Amino acid sequence: MQKVHYLLAFALGTLLAGSCALHAQTVPNNVGPTAATLPPALQNVGFEPPLNGHMPLEVHFRDESGRDVQLLEFFGQKPVVLAFVYYTCPMLCDQVQMGVAGTLRMLSFNPGRDYQVVFISFDPHDTPEVAAEKKRVAVERFHRPETVSGWHFLTGSEESIAAVTRAANFRFRYDAKSKLFAHASGVMILTPDGRISRYFYGVEYPSRDMRLGLVDASAGKIGSPIDRVLLFCFHYDPSTAKYSASILRIIRLGGILTILVIVGGIWISRRRETHAGHSKVQGAR
Repeated sequence: MQKVHYLLAFALGTLLAGSCALHAQTVPNNVGPTAATLPPALQNVGFEPPLNGHMPLEVHFRDESGRDVQLLEFFGQKPVVLAFVYYTCPMLCDQVQMGVAGTLRMLSFNPGRDYQVVFISFDPHDTPEVAAEKKRVAVERFHRPETVSGWHFLTGSEESIAAVTRAANFRFRYDAKSKLFAHASGVMILTPDGRISRYFYGVEYPSRDMRLGLVDASAGKIGSPIDRVLLFCFHYDPSTAKYSASILRIIRLGGILTILVIVGGIWISRRRETHAGHSKVQGAR
């Protein structure tokens, strides 16, 4: 029986460390082009959010119903998933919106209850009517109609757009010839008080990273004990905008598990010796 306890504890530690190492292997190196190699249309276009930077929550926008809102309305209690798009974009922005909805659908967390989802158009000509259609498509793709109150598609003035994109270091450029915007793609996770906690690049976001980012941004108020263990194993790397395994943390966790196994084994052994001693005494009587 004692050997069984040892094997179970060892298996738990091995599985946990192995899981962390396996996830680490899936993290690619994101090496992008330098500014000098970019075509002229993409010069000064980028997305480098400052971690812990604060978004201007007092800024006014219009939501998909045309109602005047402050960004502050979506903060205060829950973390916020926020992305910059423009609703008449023929390609990339739709991919961002589909990527966000598709990734969040893989999580057990729900918009409105556990977090808020906010899309902000950086085209001042976008209208609430177009925003409403984008929201309908996103909620439909998410397949949980009861979460509709947690999705927000905003439009606003040039001044409001400039304030939030500047705070997030999101830079875009309008091409008058094609009548399109050149822009980067990505998504941010903000804390309930409006600080930039995490960001992910591209149009597809690993569900593990999104889940850990939401748990991180909520200060552990959402998620399971397993999520907290995973946060111990993984650390966020701003250079890749992904979570990767922390070898030092894994070693420390392995050491702690080893100590617990040894202490547990000693405790079980002594209890058995004590129990055996009592049995002999009673048998002698």
